[in-house]
Amino acid sequence: MSNSGGESGRSGPPGNPDVAVIGAGLAGLLCAATLAERGFDVDIFDASDGVGGRVRTDVVDGFRCDRGFQLLNPAYPAVARYVDVDALDLHTFAAGVAVTGVGGIRVVADPRRSPELLARTTASGYLRPWELARLARWAAPALGPVGSLLGRADTDLTEALAKAKIKGRIRSEILEPFLTGVLGTPPGGTSATFVRLLLRSFLLATPGVPAAGMAALPAQLAGRLTSGVRLGVSARGITAGGGGLLVDTDAGPVRARAVVVAVDPAASAVLAPVAAPRMNGLTTYWFQAAEPPTPLKLLFVDSGGRSAGPVVNTAVMSNVAPGYAPPGRHLVQATTLWPESAGEAEVRQHLGRMYGTSASNWDLLVRHDIERALPSQPPPLVRAQPVDLGGGLFVAGDHRDTASIQGALVSGRRAANAVTGRLRGHRARRPGD
Repeated sequence: MSNSGGESGRSGPPGNPDVAVIGAGLAGLLCAATLAERGFDVDIFDASDGVGGRVRTDVVDGFRCDRGFQLLNPAYPAVARYVDVDALDLHTFAAGVAVTGVGGIRVVADPRRSPELLARTTASGYLRPWELARLARWAAPALGPVGSLLGRADTDLTEALAKAKIKGRIRSEILEPFLTGVLGTPPGGTSATFVRLLLRSFLLATPGVPAAGMAALPAQLAGRLTSGVRLGVSARGITAGGGGLLVDTDAGPVRARAVVVAVDPAASAVLAPVAAPRMNGLTTYWFQAAEPPTPLKLLFVDSGGRSAGPVVNTAVMSNVAPGYAPPGRHLVQATTLWPESAGEAEVRQHLGRMYGTSASNWDLLVRHDIERALPSQPPPLVRAQPVDLGGGLFVAGDHRDTASIQGALVSGRRAANAVTGRLRGHRARRPGD
């Protein structure tokens, strides 16, 4: 196995920069790149062997296996603003979902973006006018101004759907199974506002993966840092003194005018006075197959929910992005919730039922247990939590905004704006600046 984490090494002893950024995930990378482009001397370091944080890719025998099933949605405003999506060579899924169950494989797709799937969508049995009308009426605010959506009273998803009288097969067999995989937990207790924000991004664009794997995203951000990233350097503590802050690292002390803590939520709570949110976990199995179990470029969910088996979603990644597998081979991902009592045998059996073919002869390439994949998002949704903790200490990460790539990038930019305001002695820039 070899790792592809967008490595960007920097050697030499730590110095005394203007800003020290701890953590080279998406938030830390964008924060550091923004500050460097504004003329600050920035030192960014990370305890791992590559950049990306939770967004990494392992290359295993020529297969690109992202560390946990992940997608990039070009509809995210922060992605459109801060990422060169064209340079990533994004390969998108078809705009829909494949639903498996006792009726076989049924397809529900957006006929505007995937017209080739119109006939299968019409024959799916899910186009029930009253169910569709109620769901569309409830989801409609997601396509309006974001400010208006955020200004609405928030509640948990179960209560919101019940109030809107959304029930039936579209909810139980498509919406809830789909959201379980996206959120890393059954969606009932999740903020309805956050779910609407997610639906907004899926309605506005079709997500996909970079040709070189999700690691290409942090690698692009790291490429904006002329001084690189110090890898394999851990931070043990932060103390004030001497007109700045001192970061105790295992490579030596780093004294800076400002420090940004941009590690995962649990580690952030150790280094800074912030509360660690509850995290949802996922496990992803990556299998190689001699033949693809389906030609579809769709995410598969089981209409029976978790009772039908442990797999919350699966997809043939090489159908979507051929470069994820060597020529003539095929790559299948299968994701379960973590911790999951089921083992590999149960996963294979469930995949066999979902695809209608045996998965017993597929070779397992790697299994990723992501214990802290995503922060939970209970109601009411709290966006734009403070990034300036005072005294030159700042924090960034998706736990300060929303549990998404969008949230990580926005928090990194907000932290950079706040640092800029402090060090230049004026009001921090607005988040979009």
